[in-house]
Amino acid sequence: NGIDLSVFKPTNSNIREKFNLKDKKIVLGVASVWSPRKGLEDLCELSHRLGEGWKVAVVGLTPEQKQALPAGMLGITRTDSVQQLAELYTAADVFVNPTLEDNFPTTNLEALACGTPVVTYRTGGSPEAVDGTCGAVTGQNTADALAQAIQSGLASWTAEACVQRAQLFDTKARYSEYLALYQTLIK
Repeated sequence: NGIDLSVFKPTNSNIREKFNLKDKKIVLGVASVWSPRKGLEDLCELSHRLGEGWKVAVVGLTPEQKQALPAGMLGITRTDSVQQLAELYTAADVFVNPTLEDNFPTTNLEALACGTPVVTYRTGGSPEAVDGTCGAVTGQNTADALAQAIQSGLASWTAEACVQRAQLFDTKARYSEYLALYQTLIK
């Protein structure tokens, strides 16, 4: 698995102004479909745990899910624009992926490539992309564990460390390695 680092990279935008978030810390959650296994309920609970200076923004919602969000959360319907996703990832202070079941989520990689630390559960392949320099993995699947990880780690994570970690998942480099391996095996 890999991502296109020519698209997913730190990207300037007016996202904070557009959504009136200039003086808030932003927690971002992204999914193509928010099913129960993706952890939307935990993001809703997290919004209550973090307090006044934070805004939890969730991308990929249906109009019905957007309307059902608790007050104080920002809901954004599904987007097919990778440019907009890169802008959203870059504007966020932390990306939270509370998935309960996932093979190897590319959303974690996309966030890192945009310079945004990732906090995720120890489920499936989620922990593989994150190390202590660019986020945290919590073994407890609770909003309290997410909030604690964010609050204890946010000051130590840097955009540079996140971008550097994302280099490991560059599509072009990984696919070239696969091709070289296949060519070697064929010979």
